[in-house]
Amino acid sequence: MVKIVWTEISTEDLREVYEYKAEDSIRYANITVNKIYQRVQIITGNPYIGRIVPEFKDKLIREIIEGNYRIIYRIKSEIQVDILRVYHTARLLKRIRSKC
Repeated sequence: MVKIVWTEISTEDLREVYEYKAEDSIRYANITVNKIYQRVQIITGNPYIGRIVPEFKDKLIREIIEGNYRIIYRIKSEIQVDILRVYHTARLLKRIRSKC
């Protein structure tokens, strides 16, 4: 089982998702963020389950989808996966910083 590490920018993305949703409904904001966290747990059993991110074409940078959100992650090692970004599917994926 791999360890999931949320990068600083990915936690900021998640906070922004929450704040945006909370403008209409705090309950729905909590549900959305919890679903994203739950979806990430699937990676712990098989980090290669996500598809390769088409914008990067790197077999170690992958994504899973939860609702309208792309969860971008990097397989750092056999025991660690870093969550890089949480993006709404309507947004264009910007360059991922190398510090992630």
